[in-house]
Amino acid sequence: MKAPFTLGTVGHFGLAVARPSRSAEWFERALGLSLEFEFEDGVAVGNDNVTIALFKGKPSPETIGHMSFHLPSMAKLRKALEHLKRIGVEVEDPGDEIGPEAPGSANMGLWFHDPDGYRWELSVLGTQKPPRRKRPATAAAHGARRSRPRRPS
Repeated sequence: MKAPFTLGTVGHFGLAVARPSRSAEWFERALGLSLEFEFEDGVAVGNDNVTIALFKGKPSPETIGHMSFHLPSMAKLRKALEHLKRIGVEVEDPGDEIGPEAPGSANMGLWFHDPDGYRWELSVLGTQKPPRRKRPATAAAHGARRSRPRRPS
């Protein structure tokens, strides 16, 4: 049965974190979110698009896989990468941080973790397939030196 409605912008979601105030500071510094309100055993940070409720509890990053936020352009994605590196966030795939969300995907992204171990992605929606990387002729002939596949989004 088809639902008689369409989901809109994310209202909010909650994450268990070890220290809500520390996590809130990280989200403010890393992702530019602002303090929205405090509640018993937690704090909420957000912007016009989303609110993240950070409540005191045992972090469980394995339960969510990852959360992705879209950016408007590759230029903004590159600026985000520079910012995250500058403030000391460990970004996945050092030296090759920005890449397709999955093999053959036109969407480009980068992945990183917050202090509680949750995995985040910043991505740009693509309109065409990214160019394929060429392998050296000797490697192509022997099927060697395949690039690491990106983790699927």
